Amino acid sequence: MVQDEPKGDVVPAEGTAAPREKKLNVFARIALFVRQVFAELRKVVTPTRQELLKYTLVVLGFVVVMMALVYGLDVLFVWITTYVFGVPGA
Repeated sequence: MVQDEPKGDVVPAEGTAAPREKKLNVFARIALFVRQVFAELRKVVTPTRQELLKYTLVVLGFVVVMMALVYGLDVLFVWITTYVFGVPGA
């Protein structure tokens, strides 16, 4: 099925002005923002203890792998520079 327009906002016809919403004052905008924040927070799903442990172990494993990779590259670059430029201080 081919759609001419994506779903979402209503697009006004050409030559017509889009309906404008009344601009809220500063306090009303802040209150609206806070209500929207709480609405989004209600959608958050807190992980279970088992999920949290699994996620923590995955992150720690990734960090260990990245540390090993950086350490290996550091040792490689030290070896290469020592080979190219000789032993420092000699």
